[in-house]
Amino acid sequence: MQAPIRQTSGLAIFSLIAGVLGWTLLPFLGSLAAIVSGHMARGQIRRAPDRLDGDGLAIAGLVLGWASVIIAILSVIVFVVFFGGLAVVLAFLAQQH
Repeated sequence: MQAPIRQTSGLAIFSLIAGVLGWTLLPFLGSLAAIVSGHMARGQIRRAPDRLDGDGLAIAGLVLGWASVIIAILSVIVFVVFFGGLAVVLAFLAQQH
């Protein structure tokens, strides 16, 4: 008996490509597109597992997208804490003189 040929989900492929673009050419938009399309692709694949393949591609896109977003958020927090702390120290030093 011949097994049915499963087609790779186009959304899963797009999620992976957008995830890579999120790290290179389109930092925020690519990551956002990777996250949204990755979740949509996984839903599609879950609804039609006999017809669609590409769950690994969707997961890779999700990981790339979320990792980029988390690193961006942490970078903003570090930036604010560093320069906020620097402003507090400078204000303290200005009061001492």
